[in-house]
Amino acid sequence: MKTTLDINDQLLVNAKLLAVQQRTSLTRLIEEGLQLRLRSAANPSRAPKLRIPVLKGRGGLVAGVDPLSNKALLAALGDGA
Repeated sequence: MKTTLDINDQLLVNAKLLAVQQRTSLTRLIEEGLQLRLRSAANPSRAPKLRIPVLKGRGGLVAGVDPLSNKALLAALGDGA
């Protein structure tokens, strides 16, 4: 079936480059992406697991920084608020 899509220009450029690199068509790349999204929506338990990096540092917060205050945390980082 043919259809017309309005796709962000940069996204389309990136998709075309990926299709060339993978030696496939843009149509096939879009179909695969839709299949992945539909599969994960139909079965959330099979959705890809995202791994959030965890800092395993030591020492904790600097004395006097309120961890419940975004303003205090930004100030401690030097980003000011």
